[in-house]
Amino acid sequence: MIIIKTMMLGLIRGRMMSVMAGRALTALPRSKARLLTSHQSQHLHSASSSCQKCELTSKRYNVQRGKFSAVSEHDLKFFQELLGSHRTVLGEEELEGHNTDWLGTVRGASSVLLKPKTTEEVSAILSYCDQHQLAVCPQGGNTGLVGGSVPVFDEVIVSTALMNQVESVDTWSGVVTCQAGCILEALDQHVAEYGLMIPLDLGAKGSCHIGGNVSTNAGGLRLLRYGSLHGSVLGVEAVLASGEVVNCLSAMKKDNTGYDLKHLFIGSEGTLGLVTKVAINCPPRPAAVSLAFLGLQSFDNVLKTFKAAKDQLGEILSSCEFIDQSSMECVEGNLKIKSPLDEYPYYMLLETSGSNGDHDEEKLNNFLESTLGSGLVSDGTVATEPSKMANIWALRERIAEALILDGYTYKYDISLPLPHFYKLVEDMREHLGSNVVRCCGYGHVGDGNLHLNFTSRQYEKEILERIEPAVYEWTSQVNGSISAEHGLGFKKRNYIHYSKSLGAINLMKQMKKLMDPNGILNPYKVLPD
Repeated sequence: MIIIKTMMLGLIRGRMMSVMAGRALTALPRSKARLLTSHQSQHLHSASSSCQKCELTSKRYNVQRGKFSAVSEHDLKFFQELLGSHRTVLGEEELEGHNTDWLGTVRGASSVLLKPKTTEEVSAILSYCDQHQLAVCPQGGNTGLVGGSVPVFDEVIVSTALMNQVESVDTWSGVVTCQAGCILEALDQHVAEYGLMIPLDLGAKGSCHIGGNVSTNAGGLRLLRYGSLHGSVLGVEAVLASGEVVNCLSAMKKDNTGYDLKHLFIGSEGTLGLVTKVAINCPPRPAAVSLAFLGLQSFDNVLKTFKAAKDQLGEILSSCEFIDQSSMECVEGNLKIKSPLDEYPYYMLLETSGSNGDHDEEKLNNFLESTLGSGLVSDGTVATEPSKMANIWALRERIAEALILDGYTYKYDISLPLPHFYKLVEDMREHLGSNVVRCCGYGHVGDGNLHLNFTSRQYEKEILERIEPAVYEWTSQVNGSISAEHGLGFKKRNYIHYSKSLGAINLMKQMKKLMDPNGILNPYKVLPD
């Protein structure tokens, strides 16, 4: 049965001018669509409150501390004179949420959190830390999933939370320039006032910072349509370990002068420099958005439906998401969210966005008629009303939150050739058997990004050893990538050889040594021991 909803989204008119905003972005009132946000924040609290159950990362993974200094009273005096006591946060309780990831799977022991507001303050902090051999952990919204944004030992945490100024919005070229601490959702709503959109959309958009997104090269739901941040980010300002400011903040869409240095900071997870500002290319905001939610009987039909969507929907296809039955059962059972469809082995979400609602709706209806008629799709519903789209998106975006309620989650973010996309889930399900509560897969089938998840009642080293390196070996054998969009962080750094050659790894180490000779920036991350 097809349920067709016809309510059109309003057209947002942009102001054709270049605007110097000079405006701070804090978290705006959050919609229910496209984010974990308030739901995630509850589990941020639950993860923090369960810190005592989570071993220190250094102990659980037997990490040897680098030859860094410990923070002294002299160091604290410098930080307090630079930032003031209110932006120099001390105390175990105050730092609890910053020392632990929101999943509650890694935990550090930092005793000081710094909150600079300007690039100059970041420069002074890093220069001092470099001179005094103090390790630094850059931190944005702390929504990462591989332990890249929390300390391993007692690193000084440098938060971008107060660096939330939008410097300019150029509507002629469609470029926003802002500080690294702008919250993604707030930034997207800000550029919406000018008829633009941020080409990145994530489940954690209500909490994550744009600087963290750039530093991890976050992918998200719109990559199929708008590509990765390597293409969308036009310029970056970053501070090196020495305190030197590298200004590559060009907002030009064509700048062919020498090495494109901004790419060194996109995806390097704060190990080469701390990103302080970014310039992002923003496409026009679509006037009409539609969402199709489909039920399918086989994964082969999922792949054929994706191909049909690319052929028939073409330029209006903006997202193609996949959910397996186990993931859907988790959301429905743990969060009590009801699917509008009956039970199927596989589900797909197809989002279209364009400038003409009638045109897009006709194309989507023709696509559904075709795929239902051919038997590729067994059932489906279409929505254009924002509230109904929000409810459907929640089924996909709250899976990570639902999995937490199973107990402990082992999460893997992997890129795979589409013919092998779901076979990994099936093989690992057979490999682990009854050792885990759940083995499920979901993700961005449009770009080959699988989110593979296992849950157990509590963390068990034996389960982790059965998963790793088996998952990475399987991925390597089909020429996939062990990290699709979350980065390597702490958890994956020693498995990088499954995706990168020895020559590439050695070159990365040389770049790290050149740009951060003392190794103070986000140590124990990205590069292998």
